[in-house]
Amino acid sequence: MGVPQRPTFMTEWFGNIRGDVLAGMVVALALIPEAIGFSLIAGVDPSVGLYASVAIAMVIAFTGGRPGMISAATAAVAVVVVPLVREYGVDYLFAATVLMGLIQGVAALLRLDLLMQFVSRSVITGFVNALAILIFIAQIPQLTNVGWETYAMVLAGLAIIYGLPRLTKIIPSPLVAILLLTALAVGMGIQVNTVGQMGQLPDGLPTFGLPDVPLTWETLQIILPYSLTMAAVGLLESLLTAQIVDDLTHTESNKKRESAGQGVANIVAAMFGGMGGCAMIGQSVINVASGGRGRLSSFAAGAFLLILLTVLGDWVGRVPMPALVAVMIMVSIGTFSWSSIANLRRHPPTSSLVMLATVIVVVFTHDLALGVLVGVLLSGIFFANKVRQMFEVERVRRPHSAVYTVKGQIFFASVDRLLQAMGPESLYEDAAHHVVIDVSKAHFWDISAIGALDKVVDRMRRNGRHVRIVGMNTASADLVDRFALEDRLGLETGLAPIKLPD
Repeated sequence: MGVPQRPTFMTEWFGNIRGDVLAGMVVALALIPEAIGFSLIAGVDPSVGLYASVAIAMVIAFTGGRPGMISAATAAVAVVVVPLVREYGVDYLFAATVLMGLIQGVAALLRLDLLMQFVSRSVITGFVNALAILIFIAQIPQLTNVGWETYAMVLAGLAIIYGLPRLTKIIPSPLVAILLLTALAVGMGIQVNTVGQMGQLPDGLPTFGLPDVPLTWETLQIILPYSLTMAAVGLLESLLTAQIVDDLTHTESNKKRESAGQGVANIVAAMFGGMGGCAMIGQSVINVASGGRGRLSSFAAGAFLLILLTVLGDWVGRVPMPALVAVMIMVSIGTFSWSSIANLRRHPPTSSLVMLATVIVVVFTHDLALGVLVGVLLSGIFFANKVRQMFEVERVRRPHSAVYTVKGQIFFASVDRLLQAMGPESLYEDAAHHVVIDVSKAHFWDISAIGALDKVVDRMRRNGRHVRIVGMNTASADLVDRFALEDRLGLETGLAPIKLPD
């Protein structure tokens, strides 16, 4: 079997030009209300979120490790910086964003992306479902206290989005829906909420500059806690989104490069007056659903957004919000893992509980990091308990000895069962003077396991028994040599056939 070839530079950038460019146009339009909303959450001018989305989307196209994934200003980062902006001002936000990028670069060097290996499939499913629910909830304000025209346009938008692909897929249906509904609203003068009502759109290019803060130890103390949180949340959401896009496109991503690329993109965004950001699952799903696959789609999204803001700002402000709501509802429906509902009965109860716990925590706290942390902790607890139960001790009486055969994994969660199963030999009616502990089918993982073995041997000896341990594998024996308190008389490794005495 041959080794799969990695995509080339030309393939990643120009292997899907039409699809990437059209998808980028859809994403650019969908980014505008989100970026404005996130700016308002953070307490800054809408231009801060919009410029950040332009810079991050364009830079990550070059530096990121997941082609086809969209990164921009996000709510996850905006929520974190609210106290910083309120107390110290927007320049401290820019400084914190620069430090955020540096921390993410260090995280890439330390390969912290490998921690994603400890995030179970149940946690990822819960994360996806929670984000789908949050995306839908975010549309509710645009659907309350509005006229029938809004509902009619949303339904029309959904009909176009889902109906057009049955006729043709040349042009992404979300883009057609936005253009047609905008033309309809402007041409007929339909009174609905527009993008321009979300906030003032910038009318010029962003300017390059360093954050206007004193370069002192006090400044570092102020921004470091925020930068650490921003970096952690940004990397977590980006790496999870990368995994989701991997699954959607059936391709692999470079998580280390993505971590470093996020750092570079955030530093550049801060230099051009933008807030921090990370990967966006909603816009990434829009991009993939619209045919975007390569790096050009992310760059096109940032470039078109810049053109829309600086050249077509007046027209962009007239885009009806119901059109974008229809697109985001499509994203919510497409993001949610509907099979996970049926799997609640088919999957193990512990897996379903982990998924539901992740969803509930994320939805009720709007804290993605906390939800994933809860899911990972529950997964770890359930896994440890499962391995703990894969444990057995069997006692066989021989003419001159008693042989205890230990089977399974001995670690901190199973040491109590080991101690209970191997009580004092003197308690048995057929107690033997010589005791053999056969551990050829067991493995000792940590110092808790070695400590438990110490207690077993010490208890046997204090009751007048002669104890031998046989069959220990090399790795376990190494732990015994380093951490055991008791002298292991007659300790034998599993390198040679074990001969048990009678």
